[in-house]
Amino acid sequence: MLVVLHLITTLSTGGAQSMLRKLVAASNRTQFKHVVVSMLEDSAGMDAFMTEGIKVHSLGMRRGSFTPRAILRFLGLLRREAPHVVQTWLYHADLLGLASLVASRAQLVWNIRSSFHDGLFELAPKACAVFSRMPSAVVVNSESGRRLHEQFGYRPRRWHRIANGFDVDVLRPDALARRSVRQALGIPPHAPLIGLVARFDPLKDHGTFLHAAGVLARTDATAHFVLIGSGVVPENPVIDQLRRQEGLADRLHLLGERHDIPALTAALDIASLSSYAEGFPNVVGEAMACGVPCVVTDVGDCRLIVDETGVVVPPRDPKALAGGWQRLLQIGAEARSRLGEAARERIKRYYSLSHVVNEYEGLYRSLTGERPCAG
Repeated sequence: MLVVLHLITTLSTGGAQSMLRKLVAASNRTQFKHVVVSMLEDSAGMDAFMTEGIKVHSLGMRRGSFTPRAILRFLGLLRREAPHVVQTWLYHADLLGLASLVASRAQLVWNIRSSFHDGLFELAPKACAVFSRMPSAVVVNSESGRRLHEQFGYRPRRWHRIANGFDVDVLRPDALARRSVRQALGIPPHAPLIGLVARFDPLKDHGTFLHAAGVLARTDATAHFVLIGSGVVPENPVIDQLRRQEGLADRLHLLGERHDIPALTAALDIASLSSYAEGFPNVVGEAMACGVPCVVTDVGDCRLIVDETGVVVPPRDPKALAGGWQRLLQIGAEARSRLGEAARERIKRYYSLSHVVNEYEGLYRSLTGERPCAG
C-alpha cells in the first residue's frame, strides 16, 4: 500500500482544501493510505477530514512563521508515517516539504493552485522558484498557472497538469431544487435567474456583475440575480450601494455563505463568473456539472473549461457580461437546456472526480514504480 502524506498550509475553506478533501475521500483505500497534515491549527477543517476516516495532524504553527517546534513535529511525522510520497499544497507547505528530501525517502510533489499575483510576487513563491527543481514533480491545476510560474522562474524536472475534479453524482440537474429555491426566494417560476457563487473579494469583481445586472435589468423586467458567498450579504456597504445605484432592489438576492451549493446552482438558468483573475474556478465546473450554461470572463482556464457550451467575455466589461447573459436568454429555455447538457457531458468526460483521482494515483505510482493491484 502506498502511503501519501499531504502537507497543506491550512485546512480552512478554499479551493485547494476542497480538492484535497475530495481526493483523499474518493481514493482507493485498498491501495492508498492518505495522511493529512495542516501547518496551522484548524479544528473545523480537520473535522471534515476525520469524518471521512482520514488521519489528520496539525503542526500548530502560527500564521507567517516556521517555528522550530513545528518543524520538529513534521520531521517526527515523516519518521512515524514513512510515506512513499509527500504531496504539498500551497507555497509555504511546498517550502516546508523540502525537509522531506533529507528526512525521508519519499518522493516530493508540489501542487500549485494559483495563476495570478497582483503587484510584487510574494516571498514564498519566489523562494519556491529557486528550489523548484528539487521536487520530483510539480502539479498544476491550470495552464494559466503553469505559464505564470514559468515567468517567475519555476523550472521543475516535471510539470504535471491535473485539473480540478467534480462529483457528478452530487452535482447534477435537479428540477426539485430549482422549484424549491425559487419558491424560497420569492422568484416567479419562469423568471430568468442568473447567479454568481463567489466570496466577496476584489478578484471576484462583484462590481462588474452588479453593473451588468443593472444593464440587463433595464431591458428585461423579469430577470432576477443571486449572489452567494462569504461576505455577500445585505449589510455589505459596497454591495448595498451598488444594488441601490443599479436599481436592483427586489431583484437581487444576497444569500451569503451557504452549504447547499449544488441545489442553489441547479436552480439557476445561467451561472456566471465576473472575476478578473482565476486559475481553474471550481464554481464554473460545478455549474456545468449541474447542467447550467455559463457566461464567464476570459481569465485563467475558463475558455478551455467552458469551450463551446457557454459564452466567454472580456473581464471588467459589464456591457459584455450583460450581452453574454442576453445572448443565452434570447435562445430560449430549450436551447439553454441543450447547452447545459453539453456542459455536463464535458465535465463528465474531462473533469469528473473519478478521472482526476485516477490521474493523481497514476502520478504517485509512476514516481514510486508501483503498479496497480488487481481488483
